[in-house]
Amino acid sequence: MADRIAEISRETKETKIRLALNLDGTGDYTISTGVGFFDHMLTHIGRHGLLDLTVEATGDLEVDAHHVVEDVGIVFGQALTAAVGDKRGIVRYGTGMAPMDSSLVMVVLDISGRPALVWDVDLPIGKVGEFDTELAREFFQAVANSAAITVHFHLFSGGNAHHVLESAFKSFGRALDAATALDPRIAGQVPSTKGAL
Repeated sequence: MADRIAEISRETKETKIRLALNLDGTGDYTISTGVGFFDHMLTHIGRHGLLDLTVEATGDLEVDAHHVVEDVGIVFGQALTAAVGDKRGIVRYGTGMAPMDSSLVMVVLDISGRPALVWDVDLPIGKVGEFDTELAREFFQAVANSAAITVHFHLFSGGNAHHVLESAFKSFGRALDAATALDPRIAGQVPSTKGAL
């Protein structure tokens, strides 16, 4: 089996990002974006998705965290595309649910080649630490667009923004792990009736 790893660097006038991803990891992570709560959320993707994940990001945080968060999403999506390769043998679909106290978000994704995000997570606009709550949607929109995946988030319960977002990021990690898993029954095959994704 070929290594399913990728390392991507991206530099703009607003951000500088290096991200490394191993789909067949053990959940090891090193995260540094300058946005504490965002770092905390990315660790959940790594740990609960069993991804080895390294993120080093700097940017114009004196403006706000938007550019860093969105651009990390873009680079994460690029790394995911590179690591999953031609998609042969992957399960393709994944569902993840991870409660955080009274909060529960379900994530369902399809490594489809078609970018789409359904964000049914009604949170008030506000902050968790220095993280604007609406930036979670921006991150996942960037991932979906960049990786050309379809992702649905559905909030079942919860009102504490920290707990809701933690459930969302953990559930995304679990769904991604399930979707990128290799199924030996379809080794060498693309999981589509079209023969291509």
